[in-house]
Amino acid sequence: MVAFVMSFLVLVIGCAVLVPYAKRRPTDKVPTWGEAYLGGTYVFFLLFWAYGVVPHQWLNWADNELNWRPDEFFLETYAIDVTKAAVRDIVAVGLYVGFLGVQIAFWMFWQNRAKPKATEIEVSAYGRPLVKPASGKK
Repeated sequence: MVAFVMSFLVLVIGCAVLVPYAKRRPTDKVPTWGEAYLGGTYVFFLLFWAYGVVPHQWLNWADNELNWRPDEFFLETYAIDVTKAAVRDIVAVGLYVGFLGVQIAFWMFWQNRAKPKATEIEVSAYGRPLVKPASGKK
């Protein structure tokens, strides 16, 4: 359990470091080759950790300490039998799908950080936007 929790914590801390860095880095600055090399290595490490180490630690924990074997049932009814090994594998697939969703969200966050924030347009009591005419006529 400790190995799985610690590997998950390392992943969360590694991802949490990216948010303040992305907010601080100027979007129009071209990275040097050294920055690109370090950034690529860091992202590779996070992807290796998310898709390799964390699911591996989960499967080890479920197999060894929890003892979720294929011959023990998690749910046994007259219509369906769900083994503990099947639940173990479903959780592993859930980890992969969850990490993919977080990865896509991080890429979107990084790519959209240069876009200006949308501003609210003041509306009248009738719901129409209060904007000055383009030609200056009233």
